[in-house]
Formats: sequence, structure tokens, C-alpha cells
Amino acid sequence: MLINRPVPFLDLVLSISEATDLIDLNINDHGKRVAFIALNIANELELNPSDKHTIIIAGLLHDIGAFSLQDKLKAASFEFEFKYETKEINKHAELGYMLLRKFKPLSEMAEIIRYHHFTYKEAEKLTDIDKNILLFSQIIHLADRIDILIGRKNNILNQVKDIYDKISEYSEEYFNPELVEVFDYLKSKEYFWLDIVSNPQILTFSRFLGYLPLDFSLDKILDFSKMFSQIIDFRSSFTATHSKGVTATSTALARLSNFSDTECKMMEVAGYLHDLGKLSVPAEILEKPAGLTTDEFDIIRGHTYFTYKILSNVANLDTINSWASFHHECLDGTGYPFHLKEDGLSLGSRIMAVSDIFTAITEDRPYRKGMTKTESLKIVETMAKNNKIDADIVSVLKLNYDEINSARIIAQNEASIEYKEFRQYYNNALNSKK
Repeated sequence: MLINRPVPFLDLVLSISEATDLIDLNINDHGKRVAFIALNIANELELNPSDKHTIIIAGLLHDIGAFSLQDKLKAASFEFEFKYETKEINKHAELGYMLLRKFKPLSEMAEIIRYHHFTYKEAEKLTDIDKNILLFSQIIHLADRIDILIGRKNNILNQVKDIYDKISEYSEEYFNPELVEVFDYLKSKEYFWLDIVSNPQILTFSRFLGYLPLDFSLDKILDFSKMFSQIIDFRSSFTATHSKGVTATSTALARLSNFSDTECKMMEVAGYLHDLGKLSVPAEILEKPAGLTTDEFDIIRGHTYFTYKILSNVANLDTINSWASFHHECLDGTGYPFHLKEDGLSLGSRIMAVSDIFTAITEDRPYRKGMTKTESLKIVETMAKNNKIDADIVSVLKLNYDEINSARIIAQNEASIEYKEFRQYYNNALNSKK
């Protein structure tokens, strides 16, 4: 269990980068490549180690606000900045800023991400913004556009001239000319390009960041997971409060099942992260009010696999991962995606399964009202009778229904307010831009 075993900060940041890549697998590892290119530019500028660390993290997370496939596809076009209005260009950058700004370890990166699609001329007018923030955002901007220009199916060394010519064409107006000069120097080094396409980034980042005390305690991981849950849920009004409802329910059930304070906190983290893999599900499927087709349900069934896969790469998070990822497994082995049976499902995983079902059937959705006490208990008791979910946990739920349901409602009401404030702040910020 995760007790007095800190989790590497870099692992957590990489998990966000990998999760946001799920929205469009065709540009997989884009965040890692941007961070790697940006680090090489920072090395040539001889920035200090702390600044390089900041640039790496900002590069990994620069597209964190691209909530939809449409946002990803727009940002993945080099002509993105020339085809759309400024406020459209800055949409995902502003969302990324809003998601990260309140989480102190990432607040500096939030500012960089906010401005990473400002042109050089626009950035020059921002006299009230710290010069380092603007420089770092310009580094990310250039690195982002370089990676977008790389063709994945062609020999990388044959592309160098065309990529540089395209970048230099927009120097001074769109890109910082000093940084373009650095790129002119880098472009002649074959290893730079071969490194980009051979995916060495994780080892490079780990070696570089190894000297920094970047491990997170359980309390800090809990704060991180709360922030992460907004990335998962805020893609749609249909899902805006779900993770917080599951978290409140699972934590209450854990406490009533005699989990320790530390284990209850671990359950909170698992609740916030349990639907991480839903970033792989298109928003139109999440928001579909009618029944899903077979193909659509097959896409949905993959989400717990992706939750498990991403969290598996985070050191010392094994227990939380199993609690979060196995919430659609059934005691009789008919669940998904691993078809685990009761001997492979811990008490924490069983609690999460009941919590997810209970929250899903009792929460209000835009297209229907949540079930009543009688209706919801009938559902979970029938599932327990059929050996789908744990009967003992269902009994705890039944005996403490009003307390648990009240905790769920309070949590989801809070999440609803947070979502509305988030959208309002975003709309106001976006409309205030050029």
C-alpha cells in the first residue's frame, strides 16, 4: 500500500501527458516530444536547471486544455494559428491555465501554458507579464510547431530543410527570432532529430530531473488527483460532477468498512482518478442521451484499461491503481476489461465498483433524473444477489443509505458550482482577449 512511499512528481506529470494524448492517439507522445525539443532549446540558451525543469513540465502539459478531439485536431495543424481568430487559438491554452493555476506545484507552468500560442508580436505587447514566462512560452510555442511539422511516416533527416524553411518563414512575426536562430543551429545536428523520433524523452527527463526533490506525499497526491479529476469530468456537462460523487461515496463506504484514515485518503485519490481512461472516449459518446451502439459501447469498455495502463507507470501507486481501475470488474468474472473474479478483487476495488454504480444511477443527468432510494437499492441488491458486486458492501450502503447519499449529493453540488464557475471564468477570460 501507498503508506510513507512518496510518488515521483515526474511520473504524475507524465501520466497527465499520456492521458491527454488518449483524446487523439494519432498524435501520441506529442507532449513528450514538445518537452524534449524545448529542453534542447533551453540547453542551447544555457538556462539554469530550475528553468529547464519548468520548461520540461510546461512542455509535457501544454495541451492539457484541449478537451475535445476537435481541439486536438485544430492544434495539430501548423496553419492553426493562421486560420482561426485569436480567441479560438487561445481556447485550449486558457483552459489549461485555469486547470493548473490553483495547484501550487504547477502554477508557474500554468502561466507559460496560457501564453504558448501568442505570436511573438503579440507577446511583445504584454509588458505586464514576467519576461521569463514569455520567453518560456515562446520556447514551448516553437517546439510545439516544430513537432507538428514532423511527418511520422517519412525519414526524419529528409525533412529538416522543409521544417526549418517553414519555421523561418514566420520568424519575427510568429516566432521569437532569437529562438529561431537557436533552432537554425540545432537543425544541423542529426542526433537532435533522431532523438525526437526514437522516443528517448522519459529517460532524458528522469536523468535531468533526478537531482530535484520532486516526490509527492499522499496529501499532495490527493490535491493532484482533485485537479486531475476536473480534466476528466469538465469535458462535458454530462460528466461534470461524476468523479466527485464517486469519491464521496467510496470514501464513506471505506470509512464505514473500517478502513484507516490513510486508506480512506487513498480511496479519495482512487475515486478522483477512476475514470481517467474516459479521456479516450469521444465527448459525443459521453453526451449521448440515447442507448449506445455496439461499437460505441466497445469504446466505453476500453476506458478502465487505459486508467490501469496510465497509472501503472506511476511508481508506488499500485494499490490506488487497482482500486481505481477495477470498478467495472464483477465477482463472477463477467466484468471488463480483465475479467477478474472475486479472488482477484480487493475490498477497495469492490467498494469502488459499488460506488460507481450507485453514483451513476442516483445522480441527475441532463437527460434524466437520478433514481430514488427504493429504485437504486433494488438495482444494487439484485446485482449483489447475482454475484456481480459485493453483498456485504451493498449491506453497508443500505444500512447507511441516507448518510452516504447525502455525502454524494453535497459533493456533486459542490462540483456543479465549480464547473459553472469554471465555465463562466473561462468565457469571461476568452471574451476579454483580442
